[in-house]
Amino acid sequence: MPVITCIDDLKRLHARRVPRMFYDYAESGSYTEQTFRENVSDFSRIRLRQKVAVDMSNRSVAGSMLGQQVAMPVALAPVGFTGMQSADGEIKAARAAEAFGVPFTLSTMSICSIEDVAAHTTKPFWFQLYVMQDEEFVDNIIERARKAGCSALVLTLDLQILGQRHKDLKNGLSAPPRLTIPNILNMMTKPRWCMGMLGTRRHTFGNIVGHAKGVGDLSSLSSWTNEQFDPKLDWGKIARIRDKWGGKLVLKGVLDEDDARRAADFGADAIVVSNHGGRQLDGALSSIRILPSVVRAVKGQTEIWIDSGIRSGQDILKALAMGADGTMIGRSYIYGLGAMGQAGVSTALEIMRKELDVTMALCGERDVKNLGAHNLLVPKDFEGDWA
Repeated sequence: MPVITCIDDLKRLHARRVPRMFYDYAESGSYTEQTFRENVSDFSRIRLRQKVAVDMSNRSVAGSMLGQQVAMPVALAPVGFTGMQSADGEIKAARAAEAFGVPFTLSTMSICSIEDVAAHTTKPFWFQLYVMQDEEFVDNIIERARKAGCSALVLTLDLQILGQRHKDLKNGLSAPPRLTIPNILNMMTKPRWCMGMLGTRRHTFGNIVGHAKGVGDLSSLSSWTNEQFDPKLDWGKIARIRDKWGGKLVLKGVLDEDDARRAADFGADAIVVSNHGGRQLDGALSSIRILPSVVRAVKGQTEIWIDSGIRSGQDILKALAMGADGTMIGRSYIYGLGAMGQAGVSTALEIMRKELDVTMALCGERDVKNLGAHNLLVPKDFEGDWA
């Protein structure tokens, strides 16, 4: 086992141990992948201000998200196909998050079902909803999340239609994997992954198969999902879901200050500045470049979180210093999961906490709540002036 010191180490191990179609699913964007790349590279353009001769003792990176105390202001973002990165992957990730003290968000497109994850954890998790045209299915899955004790509903707004992702199309991405000759040959080089999959019964979308009308197997699932994302999703439908849920509501996929104002006026408990990890509108600005304009528009009216591009504790610090109240990570924990299962998710979180703590200290801060613009040197084009 190589020495793991950063998220990139987990990423390299993930690439070696997981079939290509699922690694590519995690490590790709839509069309030219410009936004996917800039989500990461734009963080590197923000510089940190070092401070010396300050008391660095008794540091704390703890915070809160939706009124919940967290070990650091990070939640595991919803990621589809997580149970294909490692057998029973959603359960493993949820357990790691629970042990560490940060929230876990289960995707609608998860392999392990809501009920599976609830049965294998002891604390409430969050559930992410994709709005489907079948309102009966939507109502039922909201009720299932409530019965499972989910403490927040994360409503994704930026996937009314699916962005074109070339790698997924070329790989014939599916769950379980489509047994083409190239896919079989590639899976034969991943014995650890294959053994894990042989040891579990969870191989397809557990939240959908057997729950959606007419979906009883893989063939019917494929046609159902291709037709079901709701292109008519609007604020009226969001209001209906809010009223049906009745609990904490997070609106994910905000990438415009006017949309942020609308979400805050709507009563969202939190909004997530996100471009779906660069997997939807290629050519959109990175989340971190949009963050300042959203902060100016709605700071103090609702919690502002950010995802897309966070690969280190330094990235977390930069986002918080620029005004975010919290962050969500997807690929960073998926790398760990694919590399080493539950232990890999825990390792990813520990790496990021240590990086956040050390960087905070070298910036002259002892409490993550005190981070602010004074800790950064930010390029002028991050200020949202695009006249």
